[in-house]
Amino acid sequence: MRKAFICPTKYVQGEDEILNLGYFVKIFGDSALLIAHPDDVKRVEKKLKATADKFDVTFIECGFTGECSRQEAERLQNLAKEKGCSCTIGLGGGKAIDTAKCVAKGDALIIVPTIAATDAPTSHSAVLYTPDGAFDDYAYFKQSPSVVMIDTTVIAAAPTRFLVSGMGDALSTYFEARATAASYSKVNAGLPCGVREGKCPPARGTNAALALARLCYETLLADGMKAKIANDCKQVTPALENIIEANILLSGLGFESAGLAGAHAIHDGLTILEGAHGFFHGEKVAFGTLIQLVLENAPTEEIEEVLEFCSSIGLPICLADIGVNEITEEELLQVGEKACIPEESIHAMPFDVTPSMVASAIKVADALGRMYKERGTIA
Repeated sequence: MRKAFICPTKYVQGEDEILNLGYFVKIFGDSALLIAHPDDVKRVEKKLKATADKFDVTFIECGFTGECSRQEAERLQNLAKEKGCSCTIGLGGGKAIDTAKCVAKGDALIIVPTIAATDAPTSHSAVLYTPDGAFDDYAYFKQSPSVVMIDTTVIAAAPTRFLVSGMGDALSTYFEARATAASYSKVNAGLPCGVREGKCPPARGTNAALALARLCYETLLADGMKAKIANDCKQVTPALENIIEANILLSGLGFESAGLAGAHAIHDGLTILEGAHGFFHGEKVAFGTLIQLVLENAPTEEIEEVLEFCSSIGLPICLADIGVNEITEEELLQVGEKACIPEESIHAMPFDVTPSMVASAIKVADALGRMYKERGTIA
C-alpha cells in the first residue's frame, strides 16, 4: 500500500515570534515580498521594523488586493522578480496566505498567520478565486511552506471568534481521518505526484498522521475552554498555546496526511444556504462534524461529548446556530446533492453516501442539537 505524509520544513511558535522573522528571511537572502492586508501589516508593523533592522533585511510591500486570484498571483510574481526578492511571506488570514503559496509555488515560502481560524497555514494547497471573489479552483504545490511562524501574542490579541472557529475546523480532523482510514481512501499528501494526471497511484494516510489527528481532538477537549477564556482576556497561556498548535499544526497535518471525509463535504453543501453565509468556515465544519457522526451512527456517548464541547465554547450544534431558522425538504436535498458531487471528500466515508442520507442526517443532527440545548443531554 502506498502511503504519504507531508509537512512544513519548520514550524515555530512563541510569544513575539515575529521578531525572529528576519532570521528566517536571511536563510534565503536579504529581501522578501510581503503579501498582507494593510490592516494586518499595521497590527505588527513595529515588530516588522524591529526584525528588519536587527537582521538587515527588507520587506517589499505589494499592495495586496485581498483576493487570491490567478491575476493577482501573476502580478505579484512579476513584482517579486522585478524587486529581486529572495523569498515570499504570506502574513495574515487565509487569502494572503494562499496568495503567497501561489506566488512562491513551493519555494522559499514563509507563512505568518495572524489568526488561528483554520488549518491552512501548514498545507501545500491553496484555494483560487476569480477577481470578483467567486470560487475558481484548488492549487497544489510541490511541497509545504518552508517556515510556518506563529506569534502567539498576535493570535491572543485577535477576536476570540477566530480561535473558536479554528477549533471547529480542528474538531473534524480526527473523525474525518478515522473515516478515511477505515475506507482506505486517498489523502491530499499524495497529490503532488501527478495523481490528477494519472502518472502515479494515489497515496493513503500514515499511522503517524492518524495519531496526530487523534491528539488534535484530545487537545481540544482538554484545553479548548481554557484557551477561549485566555483569548477573551487577550493573554497567552499554556492552554492557548496548545490550542493554537492544535488548530494550525495538528489539524493541518491531520487533514492533509490523514484525510478529509464527511464534515468538510457537508460544510460545502451548507454554503448554499443563504442564512449560513455570515458564518466562518470552522463554525460550519463543526456542525458538519455532528452531521457526519449521525451518518456514521456513532455511539451516543461520542455524539454527546462533541455536543458538550461545542456548547462549552460557542460552536454551532443546530441549524439555527448557523443562521438557518427554516429549511425545506428541497433545500435539505440540495445541500446533500452538493455534498455528494463526485469530487467531494464525502466519498472517503467507509460506506456509500447519498444526498437523501445527508438530508436525513442534517435533520437528526439539528434535532439532537436542539434537544441538547433544552435538556443538557441526549441520553
